[in-house]
Amino acid sequence: MHQLISPLGRLQEDVHSLEALAAVYAYPEQVRHGRPWLRANMVAGLDGGARLEGLSEGLSGDADKRIFGVLRALSDVVLVGAETVRAEGYRPARARAEFAAARRAAGQAPAPAIAIVSRSLKLDLAAPLFTEPVVRTVVITTEDSPAEARRAVARVADVIVAGEGSVDVTRAVAALAERGWTRQLTEGGPRLLGELTVAGLLDELCLSLAPLITGGDAPRIVQGGQMPDVQRMLLVSLIEQKGFLFTRYLRPADPTPPPVHG
Repeated sequence: MHQLISPLGRLQEDVHSLEALAAVYAYPEQVRHGRPWLRANMVAGLDGGARLEGLSEGLSGDADKRIFGVLRALSDVVLVGAETVRAEGYRPARARAEFAAARRAAGQAPAPAIAIVSRSLKLDLAAPLFTEPVVRTVVITTEDSPAEARRAVARVADVIVAGEGSVDVTRAVAALAERGWTRQLTEGGPRLLGELTVAGLLDELCLSLAPLITGGDAPRIVQGGQMPDVQRMLLVSLIEQKGFLFTRYLRPADPTPPPVHG
């Protein structure tokens, strides 16, 4: 793998090591002072499809999985939609020995918590995500979610209530930050990422581009919702390996409007 673009300009820096990748994807200093930073990690084909044969797994490769693991290892919490949990067969985040010392030094738990957004609470509570987590799983739901289901979830997970009718993602992100989880990572799916983006909560997008044209009717990485304005992002890192592109975009602190063409 080679990092082709960095904030310092063009590089030919070898980033095979986990340590080098952790440096590339380090969270900003502000998270130490209680300001949450929400990063999304998504994968897509060249034609924009976020799934292949119904799953994101088909778009992935060895390098993508490596970066996926690093992004998790840097985070405090992984925010994910219940539909993605069901479709992808989510398991708990694992504690990784390579990051143990750095996490202790940063005051982090051995592994990030998984926080699931679900109104219906149709979750498999016997799955490892609830029976074997390193850090107790969190479920974020609504005031009008099914009461019996909520009581069942509360026996195996922490429950956060945020919003009525649908989960208020702004309140959800704030509730996670109140727990000290300021290094936030979302892995979608597209509908949840759409809600987070529309709410203006997305600080960073890590997008893996697979060298595949998938066709079909797969969703884009951001699905649904009505953006109030076009969200302009700033490319700060680009890594290539075997045709895969691993991009990192930030939301500018002072975004400039797009040029007007007469």
